[in-house]
This record gives sequence, structure tokens and C-alpha cells, in this order.
Amino acid sequence: MTTDTDVKTDKVEKHGFQAEVSRLLHMMVHSVYSEREIFLRELISNASDACDKLRYEALTTPDLLKEDPELQVSLTLDEKAGTLTLSDNGIGMSHDELISHLGTIARSGTSAFMEQMAQKSDGKDKKDAGNMIGQFGVGFYSVFMVSENIEVTSRRAGADESWTWHSDGIGEYTLAPAAKATRGTDIVIHIKDDAKEFLDEHRLRNIIKTYSDHIALPITLVMDKDGEQKSERVNEGKALWTRPKSEITEDQYKEFYHHVGHAMDDPWMTLHYKAEGVLEYTVLMYVPSQPPMDLFDPARKSRSKLYVKRVFITDDCEDLIPGYLRFMRGIVDSQDLPLNISREMLQNNPVLAKIQTAVTKKILSELEKKAKKDPEAYATFWKSFGPVLKEGIYEDFSRRDQLMKLARFETTADKGLSSFDDYIARMKEGQETIYYITGDNINVAKRSPQLEGFRAKGIEVLYLTDAVDDFWLQMVPEYEGKKFQSVTKGVADLEDKKGDDKKDDDKKENTPEIDALIGVLKTNLEGVVKDVRLSNRLTDSAVCLVADDGDMDIHLQRILQQHQQLQETSLRVLEINADHALIKAVAAAAAKDGSVNALKDSAQLLLDQARIMEGELPEDPTAFAQRLSAVMTQSLK
Repeated sequence: MTTDTDVKTDKVEKHGFQAEVSRLLHMMVHSVYSEREIFLRELISNASDACDKLRYEALTTPDLLKEDPELQVSLTLDEKAGTLTLSDNGIGMSHDELISHLGTIARSGTSAFMEQMAQKSDGKDKKDAGNMIGQFGVGFYSVFMVSENIEVTSRRAGADESWTWHSDGIGEYTLAPAAKATRGTDIVIHIKDDAKEFLDEHRLRNIIKTYSDHIALPITLVMDKDGEQKSERVNEGKALWTRPKSEITEDQYKEFYHHVGHAMDDPWMTLHYKAEGVLEYTVLMYVPSQPPMDLFDPARKSRSKLYVKRVFITDDCEDLIPGYLRFMRGIVDSQDLPLNISREMLQNNPVLAKIQTAVTKKILSELEKKAKKDPEAYATFWKSFGPVLKEGIYEDFSRRDQLMKLARFETTADKGLSSFDDYIARMKEGQETIYYITGDNINVAKRSPQLEGFRAKGIEVLYLTDAVDDFWLQMVPEYEGKKFQSVTKGVADLEDKKGDDKKDDDKKENTPEIDALIGVLKTNLEGVVKDVRLSNRLTDSAVCLVADDGDMDIHLQRILQQHQQLQETSLRVLEINADHALIKAVAAAAAKDGSVNALKDSAQLLLDQARIMEGELPEDPTAFAQRLSAVMTQSLK
């Protein structure tokens, strides 16, 4: 990103990195990175992507490839000058693209990345700090770990002008016009004194064979031998997904994942198969072991790549896999789509729709197998990607049942993650309802007073703490014939449920004092609450708020209000616990005084207390403080 003030001197533009970017580069350069060689993998992967993008654009504009049709990546070694130059003849970058791509780290999420990097860079675990880099899309900047400064000269395909981007990675970079005769990008890396190993021919060969052997482009190493420049291809260059599974090692699968996903973590699951029949296509896809940083980007873009006959088409195809599987990384290579297909033609394409249906079914089936075979590993997966997968319950009616089987939840039983089937198997005799509570996080949900009666009866309740839970619940009224019921909504039907303690099974009945108190509270809170009633769900707390039958659940209402999606809100019901000492004291005061106004402050305080327990502020914090002071003063006289 650029600052508001960019200086131009003799056509050389000077731009400042944002403060966060400068801090990040400093942390990267000064941290002990366990595998500095990764910088070369990242640069080669970027060069490969640039060639893929040019190949795609050339499908509709063939002249872009005319002058140099053989796409390739080359590394030129110059030991005397102490430089390593990586070149590609791909799509190249324009002036604005150089600023956008090289002046901005990860486009979004930089703050979150900085926080996590700071936590890892405290001297205790430097290795993890370095390994985080790839997870946040900042691979290009890893070059500063081995370079004093770099120069990036680029000319976009079809353009006449070229530009050189230069930076030492400390605080700013410059842009100046260049005289590059051909399209593509040249990166000149000035190697640091402590990184001279990357000027060694054998070291470079080993890195390329280890990390980039699968890239389907020739990667050549150019060296000065006996006063002459000689070039030699280093990688095998065969698309990995076209090879039989029996010929591919686990390490090769991992490295392809690192390449295609621009990630540092290892894949949690690998899915590689070839479909033959009416449609012919190859799939090589991965489930990451760690969530990508753009997982919750509102655009919900898929990062899987579509190829046609091994020719890259796009990595932005929303019809390739559904949005709720956007965490997947990998490729789909079709033999049935036309090679000159455009992104516009991909929309609503029947062939692509069939591929998406089959691939999605396969992914979900593999997840089912994993869940049954290794529940602990699946629980780890679910904690990372469950909130995204649950989006499918809301939006994908045809696969809803399958997705419901995959869903996992924490419950009041404290038995780890449980499925709906696990919950039903543990239901009490005669229970026909699946009870749940929604909340912002599990700690808030666990403290909810609405759970007290259910805990006392030993009735298990699901914790639903992802924002999407409030929405899919509106679309799914039941599971396997068992209706869903929020514990914060309606009257808690607990009288006919047997508990472990006999006193918990006694039905609570109104006394004249409680009837009188309810009448006083209704009068004082008229227009503020919908009703006041005796609670069957409270055992420890004095009061709580619930939504009435037919009204919107409390948590969903709060979410919609926060996003300004709800103009009018429903009043809530205030429930009181007749067995609580506070309620007994207030009821006694009401019976003794008999004045409605005498309990006006107490009524408001009870309501504010219920609001606070819901994680909300009192409607009027100042008035709340004044009432509390008055009541405390009176009680201490």
C-alpha cells in the first residue's frame, strides 16, 4: 500500500510501506527462520502462476503469446555479482499492479497476522514464527530473509512500458520506468553475506527438485561455466495430477499442496482421483490443517483452480465447488469443457454443474469416512472448518442431511464434540426434543441462567456458538423426527422430566405473595417487557429474559440488530425464580407495602440484572447506577 504522499523525482516514484508492513518485514528478517530456502519455492510458485494467467488470457487474445510462446521460468546465478535472478515470461505486472501486489502484504488481515507473529516471536518458538509466514499469503516477502535488497522489473503482456520496483525491505520502495524488451518479470536478488549458500549451483538444484519438481513448466538454471553461459532444465515438469497415485510420494503430494495452496502447513486430507464415464476429469484437492486467513472473507471465494486439458483456466470459479467448501485447495482438470471457455461462459455451464455435484459429493463422503475412522482427527478438522461447513446446512438443501451428519457440537454433557446422533442416543427416556442454546461464544453460553433447570434435570443441551447457527436453525425445524427447541425461548417444559434430585421434580406453584409481585412487576415494566411469569428453568439465578413462543430467538435478534438488519424488535418475557432469596425478599416487600411505586426501582433493577446476564448493557446505565446506589443505601441503614 502507499502512503498519502508519494514523492516523484525524475520519474522515480518513492512509496512508503504502511507501518504494519515495515514491522512485519523487520520481524521476518530478524527472526530465526528454520528453512530460509522456502523463499525460492514461493518465488517460483508466483512465476508459475503468472505463466498460467498468461496462458488463460491468450485463449482469447492469442497475440499475447505470439512473440514468445514457450512459457518458462529461469534462474540465473552470478557468484561474482552476488546475485540470483529469477525470470519468467508470464503475464507480467503494470505500474499499478506492482504497487498493489508488492506494496501490500496479503491484501487483508495484516493486523491479525501481526498479532499472531508478535506472539510467536517472543524468543520461545522462532521456528513456528517463521513457518507462519506462508499461512498468510506473504511468500514474496520471504525473499528479504536472504536478500539485502531486490529489484523487480516487469512488463505486462500487451503493454509497451515496463517498470522497476526496488526495495531494501526496511521502510519504502521506489518505482521507476525501465527498458525491458519482453513481457514478464525479472527479480534480481542481492544475496546477503550470511546466505551465500543460495549462490551454490548444487544447493539451488536440490531446492528446486525438492519443492518445485512438479511444476508443469520448464525451470532452467543458467550459470557461467568456462566463460560461457550455459542453461540446463532442472525440474521434471510433469503435472502431478496426471501421474498415477502409485508413483506419487507423500512428500510430493505435500509440496504440490504448498504450491497450489500457497501454504506452509501440511494437508489434513488429500483427495486424488480420476473420474471416467459420461464426464472425464481429474481431481487433486486438499483439506488444509490450518484455516486460511481469508476463510471468513465476505466474498467467500473458492481458491481451487480449474484446468481444461491441463491448461489453467481460472482460480476464481464460484461454480467449481460450493462456497461452504472454500477452504479446499487444489485443482480440477476437465476433459469435457472447451479449451477456449471464458469465465462468463462458466456461469451456469451444465458440464461444470455436474462436475461440482460429483466433486462435492466425493469430498463430503471422504469427510464422513474420516469422521468414522478417526473421530479425534475429525474433531480437529471441525474446530477449524466447522463454522464454514455449517453454511451448507443453511444454503444447500440437496445435501442438508449429509451435512447434518457431519456436524459436531459441544454440549452440557462435556463429552467433547458430539454429533446429532450422539445427542439422540443420550436422550432421557420420553425426551422428544433436541435442546440448544445459541451465544457469542461457549463461555458465555455456559454461564447462561436459562440452562439451570436443564442441568438440574440432567437434560443435555447443545452449545451453538457460531453466527451461522442462528440462521440454519430457521431452515431446519427437526432432525430424525426430533424437533429443535431453544432453551431461551418459550416456556420451559420441565415439569414432566425426572431429575436426579427429588426436590428438582417438585412443580413450582404461585403463592399469593408471588402473584402479587408478578402483578407489581408487570405494572412497573409495562411496555418494556412482554410479560412477567414464574420460571421453571431457573434454579440459582433470580431472573432471566426469554423470547416468547412465536418470537425471534434472543441471540438471533441481537445479531440482526448489530448488523442493522432489524428495524423492530420483539419485547422479551421476564421470568422470576420464586425460590431465590432476592425474589422472596422483594415479594415480601411488595406484600408489606402494597404500593406499586415503592417497588419501581426494584423492578427496573431486576430487569437490568437480567439484561446484564444476557451480556447486554442496562438500557440506561446512569439510571441503573443511581437505582443501585439508592437500594444499597436503604439496605445499609
